[in-house]
Amino acid sequence: MTRAFDLILFDLDGTLIETAPEIADAVNDTLVQFGLPAVTQTQVNDWIGHGTRELLISALADRRHTTTDAVRHGADFPTIEAAFGGHYQQRCGTRSHLYPLVRETLQVLRDAGVKLVVVTNKEGRYTQTVLDAHQLAPMFHRVISGDTLLVKKPNPAAVHDCLARFGVTADRALFVGDSSIDVATARNAGVAVWALPYGYNMGEPIEACNPDRVIADFSALLN
Repeated sequence: MTRAFDLILFDLDGTLIETAPEIADAVNDTLVQFGLPAVTQTQVNDWIGHGTRELLISALADRRHTTTDAVRHGADFPTIEAAFGGHYQQRCGTRSHLYPLVRETLQVLRDAGVKLVVVTNKEGRYTQTVLDAHQLAPMFHRVISGDTLLVKKPNPAAVHDCLARFGVTADRALFVGDSSIDVATARNAGVAVWALPYGYNMGEPIEACNPDRVIADFSALLN
């Protein structure tokens, strides 16, 4: 294939892998454990994007009818977060799946010499578990999670890190995601951004974020 980009960076949840159902399961496992009513799948979908920790905080704030700051600084939050971690580790891979043509496309790109990177706001321990559950980790030259660097998306630090690490100029890099956070990250880094319409964009159509392209599926990356 003709290589249009030397570096492609991918969001994880809602871009590479459909993970929302098992995230919702883990959140509700945790809520039930602490005597709180479950949240809906739609709510969880809309909370995805800022990292699993922030998603849990949003769920707790909703169920307790309080603010996210009150949850974040609550004395019991470390205990609840630890419980969630156990539930999510158990749930990873149980109801998630790769989106169409992801594995095949990544293999063709890798074989063509394109550097492939995951950039997600999900915490590293969960990122690794999800990638391992789908045997996807070997496809990538680097994985940057929400706690890998001092900042996370939409800060462009992860993109800048990869440009420098792989010796790629911004005009030869592409960010592929599914949310306004991904589009903002790419814009902040000065790289092109293509978006997929099937992921999680906090309930808003991805077209509203004005990515450079909206692509139906991963096959567009080979054209």
